[in-house]
Amino acid sequence: MKQLINNTALYLRLSHDDENYGDSVSIETQRKLLWQYAKENNLYVVDEYVDDGWSGTNFDRPAFKRMIEDVESGKINCIVTKDLSRFGREHIMVGYYLEFYFVEKNVRYIAVSDNEDTEKGLSDFVPFKNLFNEFYAKDTSRKTKISFRAKFAAGERIFAYAPIGYKKHPEIKNKLAVDEETKWIIEKIYGYALLGNGAGRIMKMLIEEKIPTPGYLHYKRDGNFANIYAGAPEEKSYSWTISQIKSILKDETYIGNTVHYRESNVSYKNKHRIRKDKSEWLVVENTHEAIISREDFDKVQQMIGNRRRSQKKTKGTQIFAGLVKCADCGWSLGYSINRSVKLPYSYFKCSRYSQFGKNACSIHFIRYDTLYAYVLSRLRYWSEKAGTDTEKLLKKLKVASVTETASASRKKETELKNAEKRRKELDGLFTRLYEDRVSGKITEYNFNMLSGKYQTEQAELDEKITAINNSLSAVRQNESNAEKWLKLIREYSDITELTAPLLNALIEKIVVHQGIKKPDGKLEQEVEIYYRFIGKIE
Repeated sequence: MKQLINNTALYLRLSHDDENYGDSVSIETQRKLLWQYAKENNLYVVDEYVDDGWSGTNFDRPAFKRMIEDVESGKINCIVTKDLSRFGREHIMVGYYLEFYFVEKNVRYIAVSDNEDTEKGLSDFVPFKNLFNEFYAKDTSRKTKISFRAKFAAGERIFAYAPIGYKKHPEIKNKLAVDEETKWIIEKIYGYALLGNGAGRIMKMLIEEKIPTPGYLHYKRDGNFANIYAGAPEEKSYSWTISQIKSILKDETYIGNTVHYRESNVSYKNKHRIRKDKSEWLVVENTHEAIISREDFDKVQQMIGNRRRSQKKTKGTQIFAGLVKCADCGWSLGYSINRSVKLPYSYFKCSRYSQFGKNACSIHFIRYDTLYAYVLSRLRYWSEKAGTDTEKLLKKLKVASVTETASASRKKETELKNAEKRRKELDGLFTRLYEDRVSGKITEYNFNMLSGKYQTEQAELDEKITAINNSLSAVRQNESNAEKWLKLIREYSDITELTAPLLNALIEKIVVHQGIKKPDGKLEQEVEIYYRFIGKIE
């Protein structure tokens, strides 16, 4: 019987977190080990597949995907890694490949250091090893977050590129310093805004004056973004966009503050980025020198708000500006007009989908007239209820609020009590641990290991206690908010049309879900309206 030739792929992976282990898991160390193993075991190496700087929880790694493509094409039938963790740190996906995919494709898999080989049969410990590898990734992610939050609270700012108007501080790590060569651009933009110019008008003036963009300045100074600016026509260097102007005008960086957690990953496994609610942002004040005064910044924010609310309905566009959000990614829904049909119509769709395609989000399409009719009907409904059944409606809102508040408060208070109790226990454990070290009952190694563990838990508990206290304050405010909202809705009686001032006064946001096509061909779509002060009501 002819022996099957092992057309082998050597797979090497290193994440930034793995670099803490030094040379023991370096790419070069993995390479030497795998080539030696292949030579000693007569494996014919087809190619090397190297993912340097990629997390094991992410299976969209470029070299990994190329390797799987070569499996599909029949180019390779054997994969060798240093150990199971180099293949991946997500136990479900690793289990899928080992137990199903490789079996179906007749692919041999070898983890050299773990002494695992599918041809000989995997040991019973493989699932536990995979779980441990995932726990390591989760624990590393948790520790990294704690470390970052501590740095943020201390006023540090972690960034790849300094925003225009600033540069990396020449002496202090993770700190901004005013860039005297470019701060005039920021002063010019805010100066134009204070004169009453909108983002679109400011953009046109910067282009007319040929003011260089942030990206072009980075290219000229450090060679970054060469793929965009190298060999590009001159006008590319000052091709400003409205979104750039809006971002600069709303950025608290320019008054000396640093804002963290505007976006976050779904989890340590899922790197999909989602926008977080403003209430979840971490704002650290006075972390660096300001370019714009707080007074001027606040004036600009007020002018932006007034301009949005005063937009005319004639274009049928801006009365919903800033209110319509994607249910899945949190980005705003962009407004467009379909002029390719006999009867043009306006519509909204997810701006993240528009920019990055279906891998980032889905379209979340909804026609303008459909959204307009739905929102108008809901506001008319609540306005009528507020006018005819005032006391009944208020009672309903208060009962719902009290029920929710009581339930939420009890849960939060229990969490707070447990967290504070554990915090006191840790203080006692630290005292006993120190006494044991002084008396020689434990070694210095164990002392350092345990104290590090307790310190990490203490930091987590401090963060949790602060978060719970903030949540309790917000929950207890709910009941009075019911009266505020009722007073507000009663000011708008007999609503016949929607306007920007009306919408901005009554509504916090409108969340649009992806439409679902039913078997009968009809489209079903959920739209949630969150009202000011009280949120969503049924």
